[in-house]
Amino acid sequence: VLLVVYVGYVGLGAGVLQALERPAEVRAAQHLLQEHWELLANHTCLRGPALQRLIEGIIEAYKSGITLQGNTTSLGRWDFSGSFFFSISAITTIGYGNLSPSTVAGRIFCIVFALLGIPLNLVLLNEIGQLMLLGVQHCAHRIEEVFHWQKKASLLIKTIALVTGLLLFLLLPPLLFSDKEGWSYEEGFYYSFITLSTIGFGDYVIGMNPDRTYPVWYKNVISLWILFGMAWLALVIKLCIDFLE
Repeated sequence: VLLVVYVGYVGLGAGVLQALERPAEVRAAQHLLQEHWELLANHTCLRGPALQRLIEGIIEAYKSGITLQGNTTSLGRWDFSGSFFFSISAITTIGYGNLSPSTVAGRIFCIVFALLGIPLNLVLLNEIGQLMLLGVQHCAHRIEEVFHWQKKASLLIKTIALVTGLLLFLLLPPLLFSDKEGWSYEEGFYYSFITLSTIGFGDYVIGMNPDRTYPVWYKNVISLWILFGMAWLALVIKLCIDFLE
């Protein structure tokens, strides 16, 4: 029965997403094809195969973090802060997919690094989650002693912890992303949940716009936000699991 419910739920998601996203995909494909043919028609010196090779080269360069800016190229995804953020996304299993090692040595190191780093990350997240849980329980116990409440104190503290977590990890960060990335609030909220839940689609990633200048502390602060936010969301998901079971 659980397997049937699971498959049905995934099938429902697939049907809704197809209905919502398929028309936009078709329009985007038609628009791209139209621009391709207009470019070839307006610039007769261009040849189809050569243009295709240029497009493929630009796509590969973008995957490596290189973008064209006039007559120069923009680097920076593999500086220390970018590499640090990539390391966080690797061991937290977010895996945005917008950046990956291109050298054999880098790929081998990434395997070894993740093999040891993922268990280390899980242990750390578990410890942080336990500390958060102990803090909530301690506050509830103190309120019970002061006001002589029992069930009300536990419910009150859990509600406060949930609201505080929502503010710190989901509701307030989009304001920072709007300022630093130029995203809308909805895009920032979407990025926050997709990141902390480790889904990591990679359609929105911080610090990747070559036209913007980012402060030195930006990626480091976001890395800490990811770490503590994942621990908090793991507790929320655990409550959902307990409810479903």
